[in-house]
Amino acid sequence: MLTCDDIRSIALALPEAEEQPHFDSISFRVKGKIFATMGDEPRATLKLDPEDQHNLAEAHPGVVSPVEGYWGRNGWTVVQWAGLDAETLSSLMRMAWVNVAPKRLAKAFVQGA
Repeated sequence: MLTCDDIRSIALALPEAEEQPHFDSISFRVKGKIFATMGDEPRATLKLDPEDQHNLAEAHPGVVSPVEGYWGRNGWTVVQWAGLDAETLSSLMRMAWVNVAPKRLAKAFVQGA
């Protein structure tokens, strides 16, 4: 089962990712933009493309779901990471990172992957 340390390692392995506090949780950012947050619960909130969010929520019911209201309609997605393996969570985290990273950085990362 994944732990908070695993989530942190996955997020910080991405190019130029940084950890910063965000209210009562931890945020992971690239160039100042949040791509994921994590609190004490076994869940993370990721900034996904709304279409990816929809498809992933259908593929992983009860594990991936939109945040309620406005934020969810704009791609913010709750991921119950206890229901995922490290490879799947890493893939979701990369999607969130690419979604908010500057275009040149995201392009270089995708081409190098």
